[in-house]
Amino acid sequence: MRNRVEWRDAKVAAIRQVAEDVRRIDFAVEGQVPSFDPGSHSNFRVSINGGTTNRTYTVLPAASGHIAVAVKLHPQSRGGSRFMWGLEQGQAVRLTLPENRFELNWRAGHYLLLAGGIGITPIYGMARALAARGASLRMVYAARSRGLMAFVDELHDHLGDRLTLCDNSQGQHIDLDAEFAALPADAECYLCGPIGMLEAAKAAWAAAGRPISRLRYEVFGDSGLFAEQTFTVDVLNRDISVSVPPDQTLLEALVGAGVDMIYDCQRGECGLCAVSVLEAGSEIDHRDVFLGAEEKAEGHKMCSCVSRLNGGRAVIDVGYRP
Repeated sequence: MRNRVEWRDAKVAAIRQVAEDVRRIDFAVEGQVPSFDPGSHSNFRVSINGGTTNRTYTVLPAASGHIAVAVKLHPQSRGGSRFMWGLEQGQAVRLTLPENRFELNWRAGHYLLLAGGIGITPIYGMARALAARGASLRMVYAARSRGLMAFVDELHDHLGDRLTLCDNSQGQHIDLDAEFAALPADAECYLCGPIGMLEAAKAAWAAAGRPISRLRYEVFGDSGLFAEQTFTVDVLNRDISVSVPPDQTLLEALVGAGVDMIYDCQRGECGLCAVSVLEAGSEIDHRDVFLGAEEKAEGHKMCSCVSRLNGGRAVIDVGYRP
């Protein structure tokens, strides 16, 4: 499904711990659930601080009539992962049927799959689907420790020696240059992980002389170069100063303060929520995939749904004039 949002009622059917900080949650959905490709996502209606909002999660391979997700409990959770981890079997939820924004091209001659941390969620489904089709593939999965890797046993069953694990705590890291150099000309790479991993992969891919159209990626918007901390923004032409705590996005803080904003994906992909940064007392932690490298280096724009300041204060212009 694509570009269609259809909400359904569902109930928690099963909960399983798949890593130290990751739970797989299966939902039995009312009505028929159409088939969906790997990389698809569903929105969930979650309750946070007495209000309701939406959170998006990658859907996993699941039984007919079910939708399953894997949720990491984030130390600086904005409330979504805490809500999902608080669910109990039989509890009712509202969710959308899956739609795909990270599509797998089935025509490549060879596939390299790269996953970092909770970035395993779309890559896991891709690996299973490609293996079932007999595709030529290799997968490399990295995390801070072995205990933080989800679905490893299942992946070994499907991939065997085509799976390589990199335990960062043991000094093991993905050698991007070597991985890209070993690829045949008709290969494609699919990557999901933190923003630092993506930026390194994009640079290595370009250095290898490979076409950018064959590097497909997705990042999770809570991954940045700095740990979350409180910062403050003054909104141009408004008598408004907004404090943004570690567990809230700039977009959420602005909307909560009554500032009119245009936004859509809330994942750093569409750019609709980008604000102009006129003055900044600290570095911008860009966590989006919408702005280009030059735009990020200039520091004149930031996507308010995922990016944030590394503390301090800034003057911004939201671009909307009532």
